[in-house]
Amino acid sequence: MADPIFGIGIQRIDNEPRPASTADMAVIGLVGTAPDADVDVFPLNDPILIFSDDAAAITALGETGSLAGQLELINAQLGEFQVAARVIIARVEEGEDDDETITNLVGNSSLKTGVHALRSAGPKLGVVPRLIAVPNYTYQRDTGVSAIAIGGGGGTGYEVGDTIAGSGGAGTGFAGQVATVDGDGTILTVTITTAGSGYTSAPTLAITTDAGTGATLTATIDDLANPVTAALGALCAALLAHAVVSGPHTSLQAFTDWRETLNHGRLIPVETWVKVGVDATLTDSVGAILGLAVRRDHEFLGHPFHSWANQPVQGIVGPNRFIDFSLTDGNTEGQSIIALNGGVIIRGEAGMESAIASGGFVYVGTDNAGEDDIWRFYNVTRGRDYIHILMLRTLRFYLGRFNLTGQTIQAVLNTINGALRDLKADNEILDYRVTFERGQNSPEELRQGRFTVLFMAEEAPVLRYLGIRSARYRPALDALLDDLLAQIDVAA
Repeated sequence: MADPIFGIGIQRIDNEPRPASTADMAVIGLVGTAPDADVDVFPLNDPILIFSDDAAAITALGETGSLAGQLELINAQLGEFQVAARVIIARVEEGEDDDETITNLVGNSSLKTGVHALRSAGPKLGVVPRLIAVPNYTYQRDTGVSAIAIGGGGGTGYEVGDTIAGSGGAGTGFAGQVATVDGDGTILTVTITTAGSGYTSAPTLAITTDAGTGATLTATIDDLANPVTAALGALCAALLAHAVVSGPHTSLQAFTDWRETLNHGRLIPVETWVKVGVDATLTDSVGAILGLAVRRDHEFLGHPFHSWANQPVQGIVGPNRFIDFSLTDGNTEGQSIIALNGGVIIRGEAGMESAIASGGFVYVGTDNAGEDDIWRFYNVTRGRDYIHILMLRTLRFYLGRFNLTGQTIQAVLNTINGALRDLKADNEILDYRVTFERGQNSPEELRQGRFTVLFMAEEAPVLRYLGIRSARYRPALDALLDDLLAQIDVAA
């Protein structure tokens, strides 16, 4: 018998609104090479959590490879009362050339190698990186066969699987095959098995078969996306993270061509690299941008609802190249890069009111590389991630513990309301609404232990344009005349 016959029974009631449980959105994930690293401290393809000021860990990482110097850039951006950032390092083997290294960085999602090693961070380390970068290896691009035109009426006598080979064009690696044919063996479609690389002109294509005749194939080559940036989109979606990716850092045209290969709302493109140290060594700027992100989150109590734009970049001796910029003229290179959703590091100019600052170096960038203008600003997409993670961490408490009753539903609604109310009070969101709608909740769904809540919230957009209208003020002249007439009357 659970309750005493003579005594006191005490039962704790837990079916109440829960306090919000939040996550740290400023944990950095760096993936790169460090050939001189201590393999016992930093094994290959294994996420390792360190603090960015950990001298022993920095020593163990070595001084060569793409990760070198990135922790110093992160530390240089930290603000008052900040000691270090939490950084997850995933080291890959450096290849014989960039292509081999990039292959190692892309890795395998099933084996959790390369960038996908960060997928293991949550189960292994108890923290998830939500600000990711792969220094030095997000700008390289190649050319390959992107399309094949079928001529000669498709010929006759061909079979599915016939091999298509390419020659010439200064490139290598192309492979294709016949995909579909009709009853006469006429080629209907072909498949590009491998696009190849390094082509400066279209290769000459031939079908390696003895049976078919008459078909001609013409290749079209095109610029290909960087394989690392192509892999980062899916990784960031899985981790609810964002990745800062740096472009060619050479010219507006090069950045434009590279930017056209990106289309993901979790990628934050940056054009500029930086120079560091007494030798002005050229270094990828991603560590500096991530450091700004960590500082800004810290300034707002861990809330990721604020952009990193118009923030000074410390610890560098300059950007890798001068980029013309004006606050009042859109026809400048800097404004053109920003219009392409890129971020730039601009040099301040004393005595120039249209400059971004009177001195130092300033980062300007507000956008992600997605296609949806409603979710254009990365502070908005990061803020919505924060809300979603807050909901997941807080509301999972109710699952399986309670029956689906009116009190349970009300407790969930009150929990969501409380969390969003606090964000509104902190000016992180403009307003919100939480509803339980009959149309979304049928008796059959409720019987299955399922119900749906709708919440709407509006994150505050970043201020990136301030319009000032300047006009003359004629009533001032009327007032002047009134004053003069009044003085004349007094004198008379």
